[in-house]
Amino acid sequence: MYVVAVMPALVASGWLLGPGAADHSFHPLRLLLFLAAAILLLAWENLANDVYDADTGIDRHKAHSVVNLTGGRRDRVLGLANVCLLTGLALMAWLARLSDPRVFLLVLGCCALGYLYQGPPFRLGYAGLGEPLCWLAFGPLATAAALLALGGPLDPGLATRLGAGPALATTLVLFCSHFHQVEEDLRHGKRSPVQRLGTARAAGLVPWWIALTLALELAPALERFWPATVLLALAGLPAGVALMGLLRKHHDQPERISHSKFLALRFLTLNGLGFALGLALG
Repeated sequence: MYVVAVMPALVASGWLLGPGAADHSFHPLRLLLFLAAAILLLAWENLANDVYDADTGIDRHKAHSVVNLTGGRRDRVLGLANVCLLTGLALMAWLARLSDPRVFLLVLGCCALGYLYQGPPFRLGYAGLGEPLCWLAFGPLATAAALLALGGPLDPGLATRLGAGPALATTLVLFCSHFHQVEEDLRHGKRSPVQRLGTARAAGLVPWWIALTLALELAPALERFWPATVLLALAGLPAGVALMGLLRKHHDQPERISHSKFLALRFLTLNGLGFALGLALG
């Protein structure tokens, strides 16, 4: 799952290594520092999410909940989450000192969106707002932070153009995680987009979602804004086709689609790595 944490930095690295960034330097040691911090911060978000979901009871039957795996030790899981948060922010502060102080502010913005999604009293994910928050955090904000930290410019337009497609693929992972738990969500007051739309209509959105992801990544190549090698992003398409087929046939059968988010994750991984590599090879 932690590919979602590292993808903004990999995409930013691809651009910085490519021909479009000839006026900017690339710092590989900063990349390693950014990746370590990003993984820790996502670990905080995942662990804290398990704690807050345990508080509402929505994860009572979730086998992968860390709170459940530890026998309900909410306090220990929350303590570990806070250690991950503080360590990740300390690494980002160090990186900001090496590069630009604004890096730390951008990362704080990502963390704030993560808390709004899951944390009390907000829990905006329960109101169906998790997907737009996810796109903002892993798209423009995280990509802007990575670009600036690794030696690039603070350019919101560039960060949005680079991060929009991969962040949409990241958001698809979250969207697909709702299909197999619609009834459980409803019992605990969580109005996810899949629950609001119904599984049939939600499954019908997935082909458009994948098409838009690819369009956002590949359309700039037609304007020669990206090199043609970004067509490597199509490496994720087989996983996307498999995901579309699975949800089309079994959208209302939770036991058949519980792994749909992992197909979405495979699409994100292959698509994002192909896109980053295509930017660099150009």
